[in-house]
Amino acid sequence: MIERTTEAWLTDMDGVLVHEGTALPGGPEFIKALRDKDLPFLVLTNNSIFTPRDLRARLAYSGIDVPEQNIWTSALATAQFVADQIPNGSAYAIGEAGLTTALHQAGYTLTDADPDYVVLGETRTYSFEAITKAIRLITDGARFICTNPDVTGPSQEGLLPAAGSVAAMITAATGRQPYYVGKPNPVLFRSALNLIGAHSESTAMVGDRMDTDILGGMEAGLETFLVLTGSTSAGEVEKYPFRPSHVMKSIADIVELV
Repeated sequence: MIERTTEAWLTDMDGVLVHEGTALPGGPEFIKALRDKDLPFLVLTNNSIFTPRDLRARLAYSGIDVPEQNIWTSALATAQFVADQIPNGSAYAIGEAGLTTALHQAGYTLTDADPDYVVLGETRTYSFEAITKAIRLITDGARFICTNPDVTGPSQEGLLPAAGSVAAMITAATGRQPYYVGKPNPVLFRSALNLIGAHSESTAMVGDRMDTDILGGMEAGLETFLVLTGSTSAGEVEKYPFRPSHVMKSIADIVELV
């Protein structure tokens, strides 16, 4: 049972609520229970490709009804972070609509002429030309930000290189490490808590990855639930030096705890 009173919930999306466009057992029921009880919640994702509107539509197609304002992406957290650091600044962005829209909404100008930041996000097709431009701008003094540290992402054909892999390439060329805003950085979790007016002492995080969801949730002071419907198997949990608060077969086992 839950050890603390849970008044707000954060949950990962892929591997917890959905898998390749199909709702996982308990996913629709979990979100419905949160909405029926009017509990503060956010769906968190390191995927910076899509806007919240896009993700709402994708979730709705799988039968999960999540309002746009209840989706928080690494792109939104990154845009908020750079705007807090340098208000109304400029960035050279490698990414798709999720990232560029978030930066625009945060008051940022997108440019390749002496930007304050190079912001690397996820994209379906990384351009060697864009990566070369990023390397040159960072070498010339632009600050290096990456939306998330994931080195691979899933596809129907198999693994794809993700932002973390491309960031490693840029680091090798420049000697400059990026600042990663997405999970497991507690910055993303704190920004999510602030968005819904929740406190770490009474908020739980549900995820399928020990190295992002559970690690970040733990470091942000949240109660953590690992579900075994995604990246981490039961046997792999023991390999980590930290533990989730709870291990569940799926989010279906958490619905009754809401």
